[in-house]
Amino acid sequence: MDSTGTESSAGTGAEKDRAAVNLTKATPAPVPAPTTAEAPDIQFHDTFVIKKTLSLTAGEYVVSVARPDGSEGEPVAYAREKRLSLRGQVTVYTDASRKSVLAAFKGRDHEVGYMYDVRDASGQSFGSFHEDAGASFLRRTWQVRQPGTMKLTGREHSRVVAFVRFVWEFVPYLEYVPFIWPYRFKYTESGKTLMTVTKKLGLHTRYVLEILAPDIDRRLAIAHTLALDALEVD
Repeated sequence: MDSTGTESSAGTGAEKDRAAVNLTKATPAPVPAPTTAEAPDIQFHDTFVIKKTLSLTAGEYVVSVARPDGSEGEPVAYAREKRLSLRGQVTVYTDASRKSVLAAFKGRDHEVGYMYDVRDASGQSFGSFHEDAGASFLRRTWQVRQPGTMKLTGREHSRVVAFVRFVWEFVPYLEYVPFIWPYRFKYTESGKTLMTVTKKLGLHTRYVLEILAPDIDRRLAIAHTLALDALEVD
């Protein structure tokens, strides 16, 4: 072949090589789909549904991400409360096998009564909460602390429902019956509502946790919501 033919053939081969390289760059490598064993990052969710079922010896809690219609979506946490043991200690797990710890809280004596420290799987504390005994006389009130971030005051929204709940606990034997009427806690800082917990109407215990501040640790919020139920009957 002459020189012109040789150059034409070489140019054609180079163009094919460049096209192959460009095609490789334009087609990214496929990303593996997440497996069912991988728990979603709960910090990216704002609304959760906490449902409790009862047995003779324990209360089982399932925490799910709320769907747009308010129904229960994907479960993200589980907890088990032994009804025949001392109260004040609950461990929250990432799945039903209860092998991986998401958070845990346990009460300790404090000048305000009982302080509940919330810890991660390694035992490191990342928050706490306690009931404000003085303010709780008329409306149950909690103080929730997230070090370096915020101090929330949670108070029952309705004075009437709070009074009925207060009386309910002093009626013989009735204090062991779940309070079926709905009630709501609002958590504020400097007058601004940053979180709410709403107990829904019904015979089954069901709460909706709504978080309105992105920097609230979801583990702390979930642990405290569980405590509202687990510590209801002292």
